[in-house]
Amino acid sequence: MARAALSRESVVDLAALVVDECGPEALTLSAVAARAGVATPSLYKHVRNLAELRELLSARVTDEISALAGDAVLGRSGDEAVRALMNAWRAYVLRHPHRYAAVIQTPQPGTQAAGDRLLDILLASLRAYGLGDSGTIHAARCLRAAVHGFAVLESAGGFGLAESTDDSYDLLTRMIISGVARADEDR
Repeated sequence: MARAALSRESVVDLAALVVDECGPEALTLSAVAARAGVATPSLYKHVRNLAELRELLSARVTDEISALAGDAVLGRSGDEAVRALMNAWRAYVLRHPHRYAAVIQTPQPGTQAAGDRLLDILLASLRAYGLGDSGTIHAARCLRAAVHGFAVLESAGGFGLAESTDDSYDLLTRMIISGVARADEDR
């Protein structure tokens, strides 16, 4: 990529490529600059520092997950929406394990809007259960923890036994759906 073609978005594109190929720990401004064919100081026209680049990449990945999840749940509600969301999220992590590992899991100024978009999709997927505001937040946290934990373990090769991970994930999905459906009864 020629220097004239650099933009904030193209710098994030290059950062994603570095992470996809070498893992999140390999993301440095010098690695991105080398990929762009420019000197590292040239990147400062587009990003302030590595921390900002990490936030931009994290927001990008979160937006990619939101797009997949949003498409998956469109026109669905209740159990069907939750299943579609969980499957879309897992599929993203398995396709892009290094990129997903680069997601900053705590809200940062540069990731807040992207996180809010994904949260809105999560909350909309759970709306049919009638859990109320607080109950829906609790259910969203549980769903996030389940999908994130399973997909991260799976993408890292953490499930070494012969049983199908698809079957295990289907069980997890059914457990989440069953738990959400019963959450109001348990209060």
